[in-house]
Amino acid sequence: MNLRQILIGAGMLVVSFFGALLLMNLLWPTAPSSTLEQGRPALIAVPPLQPLTRTSTVLAPVAIALSAIRESLDAAVPHDLAGKPTNPVSQLLSSADMSVSVTRGPMSVSGQPGAMLVSTQLTGSFQAIGTLAGGAGSASNAVSSAIGNLIGSSVSQQVQSLAGKTFDQRADVHGTVQAVSHPTIAPNWRLTPNLSAQVNVVDVALPIGGVKLSVANEIKPLIDGQVREQTSALETRLRNDPFIENAARSQWTKMCRSIPLGTAGQGMPNLWLELRPTRAIAAQPRIDAQAVTLLVGVQAETRVVPNETKPNCPFPQQLDLVPQANEGTVTIEVPIDIPFTEVNRLLEAQITGKTYPEDGTGSFATTIKQAAIAASGDKLLISLLVNVKKRGLFALGADATVYVYGKPALDQANQILRFTDVNLDVQSRAAFGLLGAAADAAEPYLQKALADKAVIDLKPFAEDAKKRIGAAVSDFAAQSDDMKATVNVTDLRLVDIAYDTDTLRLIGDANGSVNVAISKLPQ
Repeated sequence: MNLRQILIGAGMLVVSFFGALLLMNLLWPTAPSSTLEQGRPALIAVPPLQPLTRTSTVLAPVAIALSAIRESLDAAVPHDLAGKPTNPVSQLLSSADMSVSVTRGPMSVSGQPGAMLVSTQLTGSFQAIGTLAGGAGSASNAVSSAIGNLIGSSVSQQVQSLAGKTFDQRADVHGTVQAVSHPTIAPNWRLTPNLSAQVNVVDVALPIGGVKLSVANEIKPLIDGQVREQTSALETRLRNDPFIENAARSQWTKMCRSIPLGTAGQGMPNLWLELRPTRAIAAQPRIDAQAVTLLVGVQAETRVVPNETKPNCPFPQQLDLVPQANEGTVTIEVPIDIPFTEVNRLLEAQITGKTYPEDGTGSFATTIKQAAIAASGDKLLISLLVNVKKRGLFALGADATVYVYGKPALDQANQILRFTDVNLDVQSRAAFGLLGAAADAAEPYLQKALADKAVIDLKPFAEDAKKRIGAAVSDFAAQSDDMKATVNVTDLRLVDIAYDTDTLRLIGDANGSVNVAISKLPQ
């Protein structure tokens, strides 16, 4: 064979190679996106997604600082107490005028498990003014006999010697009032303080006409009576005061609404988070050295809707009492709807341009050029434009559109959407058969690759939903100089999926914390 024959043979080989490529392109041209839909198998109808309502809970510990309670009590309880005790020895001090005037000091409030302790110092004065009984005649003898029986004959004789004398005696008063409160909350929204108080007075012996009068014994009944009267009045007022119910009604009304969330994806309408509170929750107050903490909460029906709504939220007449909790919690469950156009974009970003097997082994290679996804019954249909070719210097490749069915499954641990039970449909197997033995052998590898690699990362949706919900609920955290409220959505996990023809629905479970601190009570 001469050189001329060799060159002619080589030319014919090149022409036949490019001719084969041209023929393959004519038989299986690169398809636009619409082609993926034109030739796909008939889709099995999927029922439309129904409006979905979930239950969400907010439990907020409201910590009222003991310093705030002290200031409130200090402003509410009278500072001065005055009165006239009963004359204990009226036969001796027949014209005595006794009076007591007491001023309390600042309130002191401390806490211990289950009880709040309140105390204050008492300072004041006691005064007795009058004339000692006695004198001549039968009346005087009767008085002397009565006094003798009351204070003893020897002292009686001394008193009789001073009969008719005037006196003006004074003594300083020192003591304390200590009160204990075991507050409880009832299902009717009322707070019962369960107050009890005790008065202690330092005793002073005041000499009058030879008789030592016990000041503590004379004034303590008077102070006891006034303290009991004030304690009873405070107990009654708090039992009947609807301040907790009024505050709850205000927040209930504020919560009963729809909150804008923005759009879930391109081409989707603005979404709204509808809150419909249905249940009020509270726990018995918890007391420690810094605060009295009342756990209050709300359960609400939550759903995401495409338009602003005006939900109806009747206020509950009864509180549901639950066990105490140390931390405030926010749990919001919401559906997150994503259009399949957005899902397609994510799927293409994940697998388009990938060649399998990825390690380059084997005598063939399958490259995914385009991908689209659609719902079909209990599975999703993935339409793929692939290029299959044998490896080698003069390997021939051809494009084919194949259709793969797979069941969607949520991988909660990794927050991704996987496909299980992946298999090619009959049309795709026929198309692979036309491409020859190498393409036919590529089928199981493609199925495995799709099962392993065709995943959709849902974490961006979860993160976006967390931000939106966090911004929505933070609107309830009203701030003032006297109250600080913090609401944080710290995590959102996707827990379930559903879909219809147009939309993939993710069920999100958002969790966070909430705390309310009150540093000053309204007067």
